[in-house]
Amino acid sequence: MEIDGDGADLLRRLAPQVLATLVRRHGNFDACEDAVQDALLAAAMQWPAEGVPDSPRGWLTTVAARRLTDQYRSELARRRREVATAARLPADKQWVPGPDAERPEDQDDTLRLLFLCCHPSLSPPAQAALTLRAVGGLTTQQIANAFLTSESTMAQRIRRAKQRIKASGIPFQLPPERELPDRLRVVLHVLYLIFNEGYTATSGPQLQRGELTGEAIRLTREVHRRRPAAGEVAGLLALMLLTDARRAARTRSDGTLIPLSEQDRGRWDQVAIREGISLLTSTLPRGPAGPYQLQAAIAAVHAEASRAEDTDWLQILALYDLLQQVSPSPVVALNRIVAVAMVHGPQAALGLLGGLATDDRLAGQHRLEATRAHLLEMAGDHTAAHSCYRLAARRTASLLERRYLEDRAARLVAGQAR
Repeated sequence: MEIDGDGADLLRRLAPQVLATLVRRHGNFDACEDAVQDALLAAAMQWPAEGVPDSPRGWLTTVAARRLTDQYRSELARRRREVATAARLPADKQWVPGPDAERPEDQDDTLRLLFLCCHPSLSPPAQAALTLRAVGGLTTQQIANAFLTSESTMAQRIRRAKQRIKASGIPFQLPPERELPDRLRVVLHVLYLIFNEGYTATSGPQLQRGELTGEAIRLTREVHRRRPAAGEVAGLLALMLLTDARRAARTRSDGTLIPLSEQDRGRWDQVAIREGISLLTSTLPRGPAGPYQLQAAIAAVHAEASRAEDTDWLQILALYDLLQQVSPSPVVALNRIVAVAMVHGPQAALGLLGGLATDDRLAGQHRLEATRAHLLEMAGDHTAAHSCYRLAARRTASLLERRYLEDRAARLVAGQAR
């Protein structure tokens, strides 16, 4: 018997919390992650037959701790050294499962784990990759897709990050106040990537992964609670809320994707929209807007339009101009080109698209060809648009996006036949 979808979602949600608890207790990040994976496998095998325990987190923590203890004992027999040395903790502070080991813990150490993964001794790319792996629960391939790099390169990056944490003895605690600004920038970037992977999965049969978007929002709320005056923290939380508010309207009953311009805006989550706009309006007057605040402002313009044709594209283009100055990237440039098309027409936008074709970060990605296809369709060149839609469909690893792009191409052929 296999674990069902709800059980699998529960395991994915609990894994970072269990890992954080073990790292706090034992300090060996790499060994703790292996132990958690063993516990998840045990749960996947036992829970379908025996039922989910009353305290699933406590069960996973106990099993993982026992695996870790067994591993340490094995090392002791082989290497003839103290278990405490392997765990980097004094022997009198070692935690060994006892009669009360199954008690659930109220303390959630995920935020500490988040900052541990973003420690300054690691390079920024390694910080982000390790956090996505340990806290976000993403696969190495998904992380590679998020960073527009190869799976092998990302695997090496994560492995080196784990080795660095093990060698340096980084403490499992929140950083001191003086280190927070630099550490916070990386933390926010990682949370942003986790949310994006959950909102539009880069691979697989599902468009959205609610456990990732939910966890990204939860962690961002926690950071905002601790840093309420930080404008970019509020900006990121606003961006997530305004974007996630569209979730229910993004797919049809059969799972097919609905583009923003065709969504039923009556299904957008107005509570999330109001909260996002409130966060944004309270933080923008405090000083120069950062990239998350600007992206949230763009999302707010979309949210405030009751119909797609009422969207203030001139304001969106102005915001993208600012965003490109503050935080230039090929993805920002690509989105700005779409805004140019909506304000100045598709031909003006197509003229700008050629400059991005040589950017290695977009080369071979489906986003570029999908945008080109959309602009060509707007311009009335349906033959060229059809080819670009088909090429974009071949390049995406998301099954739902592929189906959507193939459907767009098929509709163009059907339209020409009529």
